[in-house]
Amino acid sequence: MRRRARPKTAARGSRPRDIGFAIAASAALAAYNNVINKHPWHHQRYVPLNAAATGAAVSAAAASGLTAADMGFGREEWPPGRAGALLAAAVAGGWVLIAAVPATRPVLQDKRLTSLDGRAIAYQAVVRIPIGTVLWEETAFRGVLQAALRRVLPETATIAVTSAVFGVWHIRPTLQALRVNGLADNRGQAVTRVAAAVAVTTAGGALLSWLRARSGSLTAPVLFHLATNCGGPVAAWAVASLGRRPPDE
Repeated sequence: MRRRARPKTAARGSRPRDIGFAIAASAALAAYNNVINKHPWHHQRYVPLNAAATGAAVSAAAASGLTAADMGFGREEWPPGRAGALLAAAVAGGWVLIAAVPATRPVLQDKRLTSLDGRAIAYQAVVRIPIGTVLWEETAFRGVLQAALRRVLPETATIAVTSAVFGVWHIRPTLQALRVNGLADNRGQAVTRVAAAVAVTTAGGALLSWLRARSGSLTAPVLFHLATNCGGPVAAWAVASLGRRPPDE
């Protein structure tokens, strides 16, 4: 199968402006989830606020000279490529396997999910995660930030910086998850576990950025991210539902 050519980036005539936009985008994304996420109003309006942020990010990128093709969602960039489709399918199958094997089910024990009913899980899997999380994060990181960095850095450095910012993005959400599940008994333990989570999400971000670079399409990381983030809640709810089912008499 012939590999699709990577989209061309914007002209480098205004290099100081390109560098400034790349730095501003990196700083804004590093701060966004760790500052705004702590406010209750953000959780209450999570989907519309992040959808609006997606539009604002794309508008800012367009004003800086980036095109839809640069960001991976031009007409020719829609197909995800074989790697994106296969990896997304593998992740979905992995969640099924985790839910099916009793020894791996503890991975799914997140009180933020197991306490939800079927309707709430459906909202998470169909609306909140796809629009409020995946669309926003993939557009911001693998779309806008990665394209902005490609104008001023080599591909390897672009992926490294994008992934590092993506790891920093997850600091506060990780702290919240640790507190909800009672997994941060002291400051040292919290720091260690947050650092581990940042390392894991940075590695995950590198894979997503690699998919974006390899396919030339934003669709590939979107599919992979959807399979990862939606599969977990659905699997956790399914296992929790089985546990609540009364035994046969």
